[in-house]
Amino acid sequence: MKTYGKIILLLIVLLVSHKQYAQHHSKMAVEVDMDTNSLTIDQEIIFYNQSNDTLTSIILNDWNNAFSEKDSPLGKRFSDEFYNKFHMALEEDRGGTFNLTIEDKEKNAFSWERTKKNPDFIKVLLHRVLIPNQKIKLHLTYVSKIPSDKFTKYGHFENYGMHLKNWFLTPARYEDHQFVKYSNENLDDIANGVSDFDIDLKISNKNAITSDLAISNLGKTEFETHVNLSGKNRTDVDLIIEKESTYKSYKIGNLEVITNLRSSGKVSDSVRTELINRIANFIKENIGIYPYTKIIISQADYDRNPFYGLNQLPKFMRPFPDDFLFEIKFLKTYLNVFLKNSLQLDSRKDNWIYDGIQVFTMMDYIDQYHPESKMMGSASKYFLLRGFKMAQTDFNEQYSYYYMLMSRKNLDQPLNAPKNSLIKYNVQIANKYRAGLSLKYLDDYLGNDFVTSGIQQFYILNTEGQTSRNDFEKILRSKTSKNIDWFFDYIIDSRETIDYKFGDVSKTKDSVTFTVQNKGIPLVPMPVFGIKNKQIIFKKWLEINQIDTTLTFERKNVDKLVLNYNNEVPEFNLRNNWKSLNPFSLNRPLKLTFFEDLEDSHRSQLFYVPTLFYNLYDGFAPGISFYNYSFFDKPFIFTLNPMYSFNTKSIVGSYFFGINQYLREGRLYNIRYFLSGSYFHYAPDAAYLKLNPSLSFFFREPSYRDNRKQAIFIKYNIINKEPSSIVIDSTDNYSILDLKYQNIKTEVASHVKFVTDVQFSEYFGKVSAEVEYRKLFNDKRYFNIRAFAGTFLYNTNNTQNYNFGVSRVNDYMFDYAVYARSETTGILSQQYFFAQGGFKSFLNPPQSNQWLASTNMSYTIWNWIDAYADFGFVKNKGFQNTFLYDSGIRLNLVQDYFELFFPVYSSNGFEVTQKNYNEKIRFIFVFNPKSLINLFTRKWF
Repeated sequence: MKTYGKIILLLIVLLVSHKQYAQHHSKMAVEVDMDTNSLTIDQEIIFYNQSNDTLTSIILNDWNNAFSEKDSPLGKRFSDEFYNKFHMALEEDRGGTFNLTIEDKEKNAFSWERTKKNPDFIKVLLHRVLIPNQKIKLHLTYVSKIPSDKFTKYGHFENYGMHLKNWFLTPARYEDHQFVKYSNENLDDIANGVSDFDIDLKISNKNAITSDLAISNLGKTEFETHVNLSGKNRTDVDLIIEKESTYKSYKIGNLEVITNLRSSGKVSDSVRTELINRIANFIKENIGIYPYTKIIISQADYDRNPFYGLNQLPKFMRPFPDDFLFEIKFLKTYLNVFLKNSLQLDSRKDNWIYDGIQVFTMMDYIDQYHPESKMMGSASKYFLLRGFKMAQTDFNEQYSYYYMLMSRKNLDQPLNAPKNSLIKYNVQIANKYRAGLSLKYLDDYLGNDFVTSGIQQFYILNTEGQTSRNDFEKILRSKTSKNIDWFFDYIIDSRETIDYKFGDVSKTKDSVTFTVQNKGIPLVPMPVFGIKNKQIIFKKWLEINQIDTTLTFERKNVDKLVLNYNNEVPEFNLRNNWKSLNPFSLNRPLKLTFFEDLEDSHRSQLFYVPTLFYNLYDGFAPGISFYNYSFFDKPFIFTLNPMYSFNTKSIVGSYFFGINQYLREGRLYNIRYFLSGSYFHYAPDAAYLKLNPSLSFFFREPSYRDNRKQAIFIKYNIINKEPSSIVIDSTDNYSILDLKYQNIKTEVASHVKFVTDVQFSEYFGKVSAEVEYRKLFNDKRYFNIRAFAGTFLYNTNNTQNYNFGVSRVNDYMFDYAVYARSETTGILSQQYFFAQGGFKSFLNPPQSNQWLASTNMSYTIWNWIDAYADFGFVKNKGFQNTFLYDSGIRLNLVQDYFELFFPVYSSNGFEVTQKNYNEKIRFIFVFNPKSLINLFTRKWF
């Protein structure tokens, strides 16, 4: 027995020893220099080969070095998303890892590699192979230069402070026989291996330290403090250094919650304590126990991932109480930090699980503590807003609308797509919300809180080691005897749209017989509701095998059948889900709505909004626009915009009717069939009538993050012009077939554009091409060059109506928003369009009836002040070609929207000293809210 006892004891010791050495271990001595925002680090990494593979190299993550180059993956992502602060930053504001040395325990240097393509991880080449269950010691010395927090919310900030994230080198996660090699793309998804940390930190006495590691003081001198930070089984470390700590600690059982999250108004400390307790206990009960003793919830964490929709309303409305705002902000941020630190998933590959659990839990929290809350809070009670769908939408219902915005634009992406492949809107909003809605859908279908218990079981599994999507899937499948393949095949792994509608419906006094048709590809369970007087009489789930079959239900006196009444299924189109059983009742009654609103699946909507148009001849023309689309794109859209011109005392306006055909697969993703027209004045005594049938094809790259957009436009322009006694050659009525191809890619760091245009009419045929390139250099200066060339194929017209414009665009197809198209004097005649010749000075000859070739260049002098130069050749029939040039200063206040051009020297001579210089200044001013909105939306999608 003694022998058996010794054997058992030996086995226990071996097991304990195995577990002890199973984690990597990182010991660091760190000296903090707040003056240079740098850390001098002496680090010892004990790397343990936990895999069954023999290793010849080790990957160390070095995400702080992503800030060292503007063309790093991080810099490219900033450029893709039109965030220019990084590329415009001073070198001292950017970070990096410098003076790196790596040695073994005998002080023999390791060879290591860092590629320019991936500067944020290094490959350490081992001196000898590392077999399974063996360890190796690496000794590193380096300096971490901490970047400014204005890029990612983490980094150094004013008043000698730092919020440190990913500031040291650490082994990468190892999975599926390889290291996970991810670059820093500002997604907060670093794939580190689990390590134990032991950090000796030396810092000035003037600073306070906050960390989620255990802190112990090691000593203090006149000028510096020496502390030790330690923690086990970690993938990351949160460390904040401030002059005076802004954090406050709350004790929730065995957990210390440390936060500096700000509230929008006055929230008493007792209320904050109550809310923090409630949230922490709710998450503990619904997910599990936090594995560490401290958790930090920072304002920076919230600012990186705010609750979109909560704080977009104007502050003066204050639709939510201050305590509710704090509660939701804390709930979202706490869940984000809680899950990120607890789950041992690959957070780039399996990000949908993090998002799904977070939003699913938030929805459960709202259902329990704020079931009556609305999307717009107390604003739903305002008399003027009471009739809007947006005001009456439940708080949890808003998630589906934010997701649907992308789905209707054909920009939605599968939930299982890697996080770095998602466009910004999908990363932060659409996919996050849809993941939570999808788990909620599955939970509603299965019932019995199966999903909640599955999340709890999965959370426990994460305390035992690394996990993956397969583990989560197995647990969910084990909770039910039902086949839920559809959930993973269509809801998680596909972007195919779900769209059901009613087929034939017949009824008797006691029963109703109907079919539910699948308009899309996915076959998923669907709830059908019986409604009477807006009350739910019955709800039944239709299984997959009941779709496209004839069903008979007991009628129970219902007057309407509705599919997906509570929007539980992430369905593409809810407008075709209604069927009235009364012969004189509409499926969806018409609702007239002022301005804009969410799409209301219960009603057909017609919107109206006042408009104001201006040109010199019509003057200010107020009107009213009627349209049928809300925030979401629809297959059929129209706008009718009649206006009254005060100058001409007549009705003017515009209209369009369009059909959007979205293709879900392939590079061709959108075909538009449009019929548009307008009636305005082009002279004080004459108007034009324009009719444009058009067909457009839009193409995108396989990667949705690629900003390259291509399109083919086929437009037939029918122009009917009233004769004018003022404008020469004004009597033509003509038709032009216009074929155009464009290929544009725009980012902060560069812009490339190619356009070719072919036009045919009875009088002429012409072809032109335009190439433009813009580059941002490391000295924060832009260089822009554009080349244009156009020639007539034939030209039998003796007027100037169809010529190429040299300095002024010749807008004979009425495509541009020209304020005074027939004027040659006055300030409005100085309006500039970067088209055709593109010259800024008024030069002679002003037009070309044979061919034109020009080059336009500009270069940044300082900030938004550019120098420009244009030159080219103009050829007219019967004349020698003429060389023209100009140069001057450009104030690039808002590029393409508000710019001023001051000519200096040109073919006209030194223009600054010439008479009436103010008449030579040109301007760009776009007075179009929809165009200005693009400045915002291009950052998101």
